[in-house]
Amino acid sequence: MPLFLSSAEAGFEAAFAQLLTMKREDAVDVDDTVAGIIADVRARGDAAVIELTSRFDRLTLTPQTLAFSAEEIAAEIAKVSEEDRAALELAAERIRAYHARQMPQDARWTEPTGAELGWRWTPVSAAGLYVPGGLASYPSSVLMNAIPAQVAGVERLVICAPTPDGVVNPLVLLAASLSGVDTVYRVGGAQAIAALAYGTETIAPVDKITGPGNAFVAAAKRRVFGRVGIDMIAGPSEILVIADRDNDPDWIAVDLLSQAEHDESAQSILITDDAAFGQAVAAAVEARLETLERRAIAGPSWRDFGAVITVRDLAEAAELSNRIAPEHLELCVADPDGLAEHITHAGAIFLGAWTPEAIGDYIGGPNHVLPTARSARFSSGLSVMDFVKRTTLAKMTPAALAEIGPAAERLAISESLEAHGLSVRARLDRLNRGEAAE
Repeated sequence: MPLFLSSAEAGFEAAFAQLLTMKREDAVDVDDTVAGIIADVRARGDAAVIELTSRFDRLTLTPQTLAFSAEEIAAEIAKVSEEDRAALELAAERIRAYHARQMPQDARWTEPTGAELGWRWTPVSAAGLYVPGGLASYPSSVLMNAIPAQVAGVERLVICAPTPDGVVNPLVLLAASLSGVDTVYRVGGAQAIAALAYGTETIAPVDKITGPGNAFVAAAKRRVFGRVGIDMIAGPSEILVIADRDNDPDWIAVDLLSQAEHDESAQSILITDDAAFGQAVAAAVEARLETLERRAIAGPSWRDFGAVITVRDLAEAAELSNRIAPEHLELCVADPDGLAEHITHAGAIFLGAWTPEAIGDYIGGPNHVLPTARSARFSSGLSVMDFVKRTTLAKMTPAALAEIGPAAERLAISESLEAHGLSVRARLDRLNRGEAAE
């Protein structure tokens, strides 16, 4: 059974604090193994990647077959049904349109001193997108990672998508094609991250790596950060639903299960201002679990990490939500927009009972790569901004330097950085001599 809490009961604060700090992943120490894999790939390149792929994915490759050929991609894409193709094309179109609006604008202006200031945005040159394989092979993740990079103008995009036992998901390759990615390597794990970061004879290094993965992939991303940029370290999925009594308990139940079925460590929480409604939702979850295909995963998730919290009012619900800082937040209340104004920490907000979180996973438009484990307190979901960087611009005129340069010189002296000050003073002295600026 999930945890039942009420803010009106004594001991609620301690129980809620314990919920916030609940550990949802086994502390599998993979860092030493990952360090060895990265060192091996750096030393032996393709040979190490091929050997590790054989060991972990039971797939024999050569340097020439590390990536899918154009003919292989075309053959796999041909297996996709018209219905699946149409759905994926619609998703790609909506995701592209949404992310195009995120593109930041360059700016440049002249101050009263005559100094020109500004900034400009430029894309990273190359990005590597990791797509999990096996049971967790999701074409939607290809779209969510590749399309923002494409919109940002990244010149070279490659995908690493493992194919254990040689099993290929044709939808993944179609999603890559729709996203403008021609190069898909059939390698995964820490060895793929190492290859993307440091390069091999066949796999050229990239500037940024994005995309979710298992504990080995996460540990590898931590280790290569600094050599390359990364998006985030993703944890188990999570959903928080705030719902009043005027909802269908079964709707809320399947929304909670939509995340519980991802992973036994996923977390689904309901906050409601009606205790009877909370009990009805819990009963509906149990009924759904009897027939759900992934009940062996969703059941333990709901049992071990699920929670139903009853609050005095929706203002208190918003307060608790901000402390949870959920990855996904559904507001199934009479005035979702009004309640959303009180939400400051959430990866993505879904407004109203007709907006299930699953719409965001596939077809809504906003990105589904979102901060987990309360990191929405300080970070955002994947976007175009992850694939561009800002360069600042400054241009002084002689008059502008004459006006603000002395202050710069004073600050340099105060920090005992003589050459800093001299670089300004040399120019000011020329101005003071009345010499024309060159």
